[in-house]
Amino acid sequence: MKYCTFADAIHKIEFKMGLKKKRWHCLPGQPLTELDKQVMYWENKGKLVPTRDLIKTPEQIEGIRKSGVVNTGCLDAVAEAIHPGMNTQEIDDICMQYCKDHDAIPACLNYEGYPKSVCTSINEVVCHGIPKEEDVLQEGDIVNVDMTTIVDGYYADASRMFIVGGKTTPEKEQLVRVAKECLELGAEAAKPYSFVGDIGHAIEKHCKKYGYGVVRDLCGHGVGLQFHEEPEVLHYGHKGTGMLLVPGMVFTIEPMINMGTWKVFIDADDPYGWEVITGDEKPSAQWEHTFVMTEHGVEVLTH
Repeated sequence: MKYCTFADAIHKIEFKMGLKKKRWHCLPGQPLTELDKQVMYWENKGKLVPTRDLIKTPEQIEGIRKSGVVNTGCLDAVAEAIHPGMNTQEIDDICMQYCKDHDAIPACLNYEGYPKSVCTSINEVVCHGIPKEEDVLQEGDIVNVDMTTIVDGYYADASRMFIVGGKTTPEKEQLVRVAKECLELGAEAAKPYSFVGDIGHAIEKHCKKYGYGVVRDLCGHGVGLQFHEEPEVLHYGHKGTGMLLVPGMVFTIEPMINMGTWKVFIDADDPYGWEVITGDEKPSAQWEHTFVMTEHGVEVLTH
Protein backbone atom coordinates (compact mmCIF):
# COMPACT_ATOMS: atom_id res chain seq x y z
CA MET A 1 0.00 0.00 0.00
CA LYS A 2 1.26 3.46 -0.86
CA TYR A 3 1.01 6.24 1.66
CA CYS A 4 1.20 9.98 1.18
CA THR A 5 1.08 12.98 3.44
CA PHE A 6 -2.01 15.18 3.61
CA ALA A 7 -0.09 17.87 1.72
CA ASP A 8 0.80 15.36 -1.01
CA ALA A 9 -2.83 14.32 -1.33
CA ILE A 10 -4.05 17.91 -1.65
CA HIS A 11 -1.33 18.62 -4.22
CA LYS A 12 -2.39 15.65 -6.35
CA ILE A 13 -6.08 16.62 -6.22
CA GLU A 14 -5.35 20.23 -7.17
CA PHE A 15 -3.02 19.10 -9.95
CA LYS A 16 -5.61 16.75 -11.47
CA MET A 17 -8.34 19.39 -11.27
CA GLY A 18 -6.12 21.95 -12.97
CA LEU A 19 -6.13 24.16 -9.89
CA LYS A 20 -2.41 23.87 -9.33
CA LYS A 21 -0.07 25.85 -11.56
CA LYS A 22 2.98 24.05 -12.81
CA ARG A 23 5.96 24.69 -10.55
CA TRP A 24 8.69 23.76 -13.02
CA HIS A 25 9.38 25.99 -16.02
CA CYS A 26 11.99 25.26 -18.66
CA LEU A 27 14.35 28.00 -19.73
CA PRO A 28 13.03 29.70 -22.88
CA GLY A 29 15.04 29.05 -25.99
CA GLN A 30 17.11 26.34 -24.30
CA PRO A 31 17.05 22.61 -25.11
CA LEU A 32 15.56 20.31 -22.49
CA THR A 33 18.13 19.02 -20.04
CA GLU A 34 18.04 15.68 -18.24
CA LEU A 35 17.04 17.66 -15.15
CA ASP A 36 14.10 19.21 -17.01
CA LYS A 37 12.96 15.80 -18.25
CA GLN A 38 13.14 14.17 -14.82
CA VAL A 39 11.32 16.99 -13.02
CA MET A 40 8.62 17.24 -15.71
CA TYR A 41 8.10 13.47 -15.61
CA TRP A 42 7.44 13.49 -11.88
CA GLU A 43 5.33 16.64 -11.98
CA ASN A 44 3.15 15.06 -14.64
CA LYS A 45 2.75 12.12 -12.25
CA GLY A 46 1.29 14.55 -9.72
CA LYS A 47 4.35 14.69 -7.47
CA LEU A 48 5.46 17.85 -5.70
CA VAL A 49 8.55 19.19 -7.46
CA PRO A 50 10.85 22.11 -6.71
CA THR A 51 10.67 25.47 -8.42
CA ARG A 52 13.70 26.43 -10.48
CA ASP A 53 14.81 29.04 -7.94
CA LEU A 54 15.46 26.24 -5.42
CA ILE A 55 18.24 24.93 -7.67
CA LYS A 56 21.41 26.70 -6.59
CA THR A 57 24.05 27.78 -9.09
CA PRO A 58 27.66 26.58 -8.67
CA GLU A 59 28.57 30.08 -7.45
CA GLN A 60 25.81 30.03 -4.84
CA ILE A 61 26.84 26.57 -3.65
CA GLU A 62 30.41 27.82 -3.19
CA GLY A 63 29.10 30.75 -1.18
CA ILE A 64 27.11 28.41 1.07
CA ARG A 65 30.16 26.18 1.40
CA LYS A 66 32.26 29.14 2.61
CA SER A 67 29.59 29.95 5.17
CA GLY A 68 29.72 26.28 6.18
CA VAL A 69 33.46 26.54 6.83
CA VAL A 70 32.84 29.38 9.29
CA ASN A 71 29.96 27.46 10.86
CA THR A 72 32.22 24.45 11.40
CA GLY A 73 34.92 26.63 12.91
CA CYS A 74 32.42 28.15 15.28
CA LEU A 75 31.25 24.74 16.55
CA ASP A 76 34.88 23.59 16.77
CA ALA A 77 35.58 26.57 19.04
CA VAL A 78 32.69 25.50 21.27
CA ALA A 79 34.02 21.93 21.32
CA GLU A 80 37.41 23.16 22.55
CA ALA A 81 35.93 25.24 25.35
CA ILE A 82 32.91 23.34 26.66
CA HIS A 83 33.30 21.97 30.21
CA PRO A 84 31.37 21.37 33.42
CA GLY A 85 30.71 24.62 35.25
CA MET A 86 30.47 26.64 32.05
CA ASN A 87 27.21 28.50 31.49
CA THR A 88 25.46 28.63 28.14
CA GLN A 89 25.87 32.41 27.86
CA GLU A 90 29.60 31.71 27.58
CA ILE A 91 28.84 29.47 24.58
CA ASP A 92 26.91 32.32 23.01
CA ASP A 93 29.85 34.65 23.65
CA ILE A 94 32.23 32.23 21.89
CA CYS A 95 29.96 31.99 18.85
CA MET A 96 29.38 35.73 18.68
CA GLN A 97 33.09 36.47 18.87
CA TYR A 98 33.93 33.83 16.27
CA CYS A 99 31.44 35.39 13.88
CA LYS A 100 32.93 38.84 14.45
CA ASP A 101 36.44 37.51 13.84
CA HIS A 102 35.41 35.87 10.56
CA ASP A 103 33.14 38.55 9.07
CA ALA A 104 30.04 36.44 9.64
CA ILE A 105 26.60 37.21 11.03
CA PRO A 106 24.78 34.83 13.41
CA ALA A 107 21.44 34.26 11.70
CA CYS A 108 19.58 33.47 14.93
CA LEU A 109 20.26 36.85 16.52
CA ASN A 110 17.00 38.84 16.53
CA TYR A 111 15.36 36.34 14.18
CA GLU A 112 11.63 36.65 14.96
CA GLY A 113 12.53 37.91 18.44
CA TYR A 114 15.15 35.27 19.28
CA PRO A 115 17.57 37.13 21.58
CA LYS A 116 20.88 35.28 21.13
CA SER A 117 23.32 34.20 18.42
CA VAL A 118 23.10 30.43 18.98
CA CYS A 119 20.73 27.81 20.43
CA THR A 120 21.90 25.76 23.43
CA SER A 121 19.51 22.95 24.34
CA ILE A 122 20.26 20.88 27.45
CA ASN A 123 18.89 17.39 28.21
CA GLU A 124 15.08 17.58 27.87
CA VAL A 125 15.21 20.81 25.83
CA VAL A 126 14.68 19.62 22.25
CA CYS A 127 15.75 22.80 20.47
CA HIS A 128 15.85 26.61 20.56
CA GLY A 129 17.29 26.68 24.09
CA ILE A 130 18.25 30.27 24.86
CA PRO A 131 21.76 30.82 26.29
CA LYS A 132 21.75 32.33 29.77
CA GLU A 133 24.13 32.74 32.70
CA GLU A 134 21.92 30.72 35.04
CA ASP A 135 22.10 27.61 32.80
CA VAL A 136 25.29 26.05 34.14
CA LEU A 137 26.46 22.83 32.51
CA GLN A 138 26.89 19.82 34.78
CA GLU A 139 28.98 16.72 34.14
CA GLY A 140 26.78 14.19 32.34
CA ASP A 141 24.52 16.77 30.70
CA ILE A 142 23.95 16.41 26.98
CA VAL A 143 23.67 19.69 25.11
CA ASN A 144 22.90 20.55 21.51
CA VAL A 145 24.56 23.65 20.07
CA ASP A 146 22.81 24.85 16.92
CA MET A 147 24.47 27.56 14.83
CA THR A 148 23.50 29.26 11.59
CA THR A 149 26.04 31.56 9.96
CA ILE A 150 25.63 34.17 7.24
CA VAL A 151 28.72 34.92 5.16
CA ASP A 152 28.40 37.32 2.22
CA GLY A 153 24.65 36.73 2.27
CA TYR A 154 24.88 32.91 2.25
CA TYR A 155 23.43 30.77 5.05
CA ALA A 156 24.80 27.53 6.52
CA ASP A 157 23.09 25.68 9.37
CA ALA A 158 24.48 22.89 11.59
CA SER A 159 24.30 21.53 15.12
CA ARG A 160 26.25 19.11 17.28
CA MET A 161 25.68 17.20 20.49
CA PHE A 162 28.17 17.51 23.33
CA ILE A 163 28.44 15.22 26.36
CA VAL A 164 29.58 17.55 29.12
CA GLY A 165 32.64 16.20 30.90
CA GLY A 166 32.96 13.43 28.32
CA LYS A 167 30.76 10.88 30.08
CA THR A 168 27.12 10.43 30.93
CA THR A 169 24.65 7.61 31.57
CA PRO A 170 24.57 4.66 29.13
CA GLU A 171 21.01 5.66 28.23
CA LYS A 172 22.01 9.19 27.23
CA GLU A 173 25.12 7.94 25.40
CA GLN A 174 22.96 5.62 23.32
CA LEU A 175 20.48 8.42 22.56
CA VAL A 176 23.25 10.72 21.32
CA ARG A 177 24.73 7.93 19.19
CA VAL A 178 21.41 6.88 17.66
CA ALA A 179 20.50 10.49 16.87
CA LYS A 180 23.74 10.82 14.91
CA GLU A 181 23.06 7.53 13.12
CA CYS A 182 19.61 8.87 12.19
CA LEU A 183 21.22 11.89 10.52
CA GLU A 184 23.66 9.65 8.65
CA LEU A 185 20.94 7.23 7.50
CA GLY A 186 18.73 10.12 6.41
CA ALA A 187 21.58 11.53 4.33
CA GLU A 188 22.26 8.09 2.84
CA ALA A 189 18.61 7.82 1.78
CA ALA A 190 18.74 11.18 -0.02
CA LYS A 191 19.51 10.27 -3.63
CA PRO A 192 19.07 12.39 -6.77
CA TYR A 193 15.43 12.17 -7.89
CA SER A 194 14.36 10.57 -4.63
CA PHE A 195 11.85 12.23 -2.30
CA VAL A 196 11.94 14.00 1.04
CA GLY A 197 9.82 11.17 2.45
CA ASP A 198 12.65 8.72 1.75
CA ILE A 199 14.77 10.64 4.28
CA GLY A 200 12.05 10.62 6.92
CA HIS A 201 11.29 6.94 6.39
CA ALA A 202 14.94 5.93 6.95
CA ILE A 203 15.20 8.04 10.10
CA GLU A 204 11.94 6.86 11.63
CA LYS A 205 12.69 3.20 10.88
CA HIS A 206 16.03 3.38 12.72
CA CYS A 207 14.66 5.42 15.59
CA LYS A 208 11.82 2.98 16.27
CA LYS A 209 14.29 0.12 16.80
CA TYR A 210 15.18 1.77 20.10
CA GLY A 211 11.69 2.81 21.11
CA TYR A 212 12.54 6.49 20.63
CA GLY A 213 10.24 9.22 19.36
CA VAL A 214 10.98 11.37 16.30
CA VAL A 215 9.79 14.94 16.82
CA ARG A 216 7.07 15.77 14.30
CA ASP A 217 6.40 19.43 15.07
CA LEU A 218 9.77 20.64 13.75
CA CYS A 219 11.69 19.70 10.64
CA GLY A 220 14.65 20.33 8.38
CA HIS A 221 14.39 22.85 5.56
CA GLY A 222 15.87 24.33 2.46
CA VAL A 223 18.61 26.85 3.19
CA GLY A 224 21.30 28.90 1.49
CA LEU A 225 19.93 32.17 0.18
CA GLN A 226 17.54 32.51 3.11
CA PHE A 227 17.40 31.04 6.61
CA HIS A 228 14.40 28.85 5.78
CA GLU A 229 13.42 27.83 2.26
CA GLU A 230 11.50 24.98 0.68
CA PRO A 231 11.35 22.05 1.08
CA GLU A 232 10.24 21.09 4.56
CA VAL A 233 12.30 18.01 5.44
CA LEU A 234 10.19 15.86 7.75
CA HIS A 235 12.09 13.29 9.79
CA TYR A 236 9.32 10.70 9.66
CA GLY A 237 7.00 9.43 6.96
CA HIS A 238 6.86 7.22 3.91
CA LYS A 239 8.99 6.65 0.84
CA GLY A 240 7.97 8.45 -2.31
CA THR A 241 6.22 11.32 -0.53
CA GLY A 242 7.15 14.96 -0.13
CA MET A 243 9.13 17.04 -2.60
CA LEU A 244 11.32 15.58 -5.33
CA LEU A 245 15.02 16.09 -4.56
CA VAL A 246 17.15 17.13 -7.52
CA PRO A 247 20.79 18.12 -8.02
CA GLY A 248 21.51 21.67 -6.91
CA MET A 249 19.02 21.72 -4.02
CA VAL A 250 20.47 22.70 -0.64
CA PHE A 251 18.73 21.66 2.58
CA THR A 252 19.25 20.58 6.16
CA ILE A 253 18.59 17.22 7.77
CA GLU A 254 18.27 17.65 11.53
CA PRO A 255 16.33 14.85 13.27
CA MET A 256 15.31 15.55 16.84
CA ILE A 257 15.20 12.19 18.62
CA ASN A 258 13.49 11.91 22.01
CA MET A 259 14.16 9.14 24.51
CA GLY A 260 10.42 8.90 25.10
CA THR A 261 7.43 10.45 23.36
CA TRP A 262 7.73 12.38 20.11
CA LYS A 263 5.43 15.04 21.52
CA VAL A 264 6.80 18.40 22.64
CA PHE A 265 5.64 21.65 24.23
CA ILE A 266 6.85 25.24 24.52
CA ASP A 267 8.37 26.05 27.91
CA ALA A 268 5.87 28.30 29.71
CA ASP A 269 8.74 29.86 31.67
CA ASP A 270 10.46 31.11 28.52
CA PRO A 271 9.41 34.76 28.08
CA TYR A 272 10.42 34.64 24.40
CA GLY A 273 8.31 31.57 23.58
CA TRP A 274 11.13 29.69 21.87
CA GLU A 275 12.34 26.80 24.05
CA VAL A 276 10.88 23.42 23.07
CA ILE A 277 10.69 20.66 25.73
CA THR A 278 9.99 16.94 25.37
CA GLY A 279 6.42 16.05 26.33
CA ASP A 280 7.54 13.67 29.08
CA GLU A 281 10.66 15.71 29.96
CA LYS A 282 12.98 12.86 29.03
CA PRO A 283 16.23 13.73 27.19
CA SER A 284 16.42 14.60 23.51
CA ALA A 285 19.31 14.64 21.03
CA GLN A 286 19.87 16.20 17.62
CA TRP A 287 22.59 16.45 14.98
CA GLU A 288 22.34 18.61 11.88
CA HIS A 289 24.18 19.34 8.65
CA THR A 290 23.56 21.44 5.56
CA PHE A 291 23.69 19.29 2.41
CA VAL A 292 23.76 19.93 -1.32
CA MET A 293 22.26 17.33 -3.62
CA THR A 294 24.63 16.27 -6.40
CA GLU A 295 24.33 13.83 -9.30
CA HIS A 296 25.72 11.13 -6.99
CA GLY A 297 24.02 11.87 -3.67
CA VAL A 298 24.34 14.50 -0.97
CA GLU A 299 27.51 16.36 -0.05
CA VAL A 300 27.95 17.89 3.41
CA LEU A 301 28.59 21.64 3.33
CA THR A 302 29.08 21.96 7.11
CA HIS A 303 31.86 19.49 7.95
